Amino acid sequence: MKRIAVIGAGFAGLSAAYDLAQAGHTVTVFEAAPQVGGLASGFRADGWDWPLEKFYHHIFQSDAAFLELIKQIGAGDLLFWNAPISGQWDARRGSLEIGGVLALLRYPNMPFVDRVRTGAAAAWLKLLKVVNRWQHLEKTTAERWIRRAMGEKSYRTIWQPILEGKFGPYTSQVNAAWFWARIASRTFKLGYFRGGFQAIAERLAEAVRGQGATIRLSAPASNLTRQADGRWLVNGGADEPFDEVLVTTSPGLLRRLVPDLPADYTARLEGLKSIGAVVLTVALNQSLTDGMYWMNMDKANFPFLALVEHTQMIDRRHYNGQHLVYLGDYLDPSHEYFQLSQEELLARFLPTLTQVNARFDASWVQGVWLHRETYAQPVVPVGHSAAIPPLATPLAGLWWASMSQVYPWDRGTNFAVEIGRRAAREILEGRR
Repeated sequence: MKRIAVIGAGFAGLSAAYDLAQAGHTVTVFEAAPQVGGLASGFRADGWDWPLEKFYHHIFQSDAAFLELIKQIGAGDLLFWNAPISGQWDARRGSLEIGGVLALLRYPNMPFVDRVRTGAAAAWLKLLKVVNRWQHLEKTTAERWIRRAMGEKSYRTIWQPILEGKFGPYTSQVNAAWFWARIASRTFKLGYFRGGFQAIAERLAEAVRGQGATIRLSAPASNLTRQADGRWLVNGGADEPFDEVLVTTSPGLLRRLVPDLPADYTARLEGLKSIGAVVLTVALNQSLTDGMYWMNMDKANFPFLALVEHTQMIDRRHYNGQHLVYLGDYLDPSHEYFQLSQEELLARFLPTLTQVNARFDASWVQGVWLHRETYAQPVVPVGHSAAIPPLATPLAGLWWASMSQVYPWDRGTNFAVEIGRRAAREILEGRR
């Protein structure tokens, strides 16, 4: 039996801790925040029955790893499904639905033949998932592949705004395997949890503790030190050395935790680029959109990429009758949005909402919350699979599992669960 430390109580860390503890090991989870859940954790306002995620979340019917874990811990009672409307903002026509076959065929901003071509190419990408043949797609960029397979009109009207909004200066580098994964893994029905993602995170934490593991909240890891006997100390805690340590954080935090990592491995970590997320959430006394859950916005006219009216999918009675709207963007961590105050961002964001709803007035706002994360979306260039470090680091007993390694899949709760459980398997097998 080994003593194992897990750094981070997001879904990757909790999933790994569950499997490691179930295998009979003594597991301690260190989490800097006062609650579990990581990027999927929530916050609560006065009068709300359910907490709300800091960063918008849902799951797909194709999220097999997450669904299997939910079943194993007996949390299926929390899960339910909806089919909300998603779309795109158009400066001339307003909101346009683009989710689903019929919506695509009715899409007015490109000729019918291009709509059919776009749908056929998307269907082909989904077929590639069935046969697991995606590897050739990482040899070209998403921009080049979309233009060739779906057409110039499709790229410029639908996909270019999304790619540029999400990846900014890295748009031309993102490979087509990322685009394939985005299309292949998505379903029209979206899943959510009674009590929000915080409820399922708490249920998973309860299951982890039920296996005998310890979860320490408000306990950030500041350094990991390897002793002469090969065991590891967390924050210099000499009274409890660990045989193995699994870090489930960003590559930057891993470098800071373990400054003694070999230079070539550190250089590899530094080569992993990522985009951050800034999300301003507003509570309104009236609905903003006309039944639209998710809209990709035109960043030429809006200071954010995504507008998500959460209460178009989840009943607002759980939030004291308020209409909750996320205004989110993916940005380089050096962007000014990471320094501006909540009031400064609100002053930029709110005036543009009259374009979405001409009746909107600042008096509708009943609450505002700002959340930022500098490590939210890995950048995946051509040939990215060769750049991904293995879960086992060069230092014996030290493992790393992060969003940067779920490739070719995009970041998300399902793939956090998958990589956490994969890391646990490799630790249990002693795989180097």
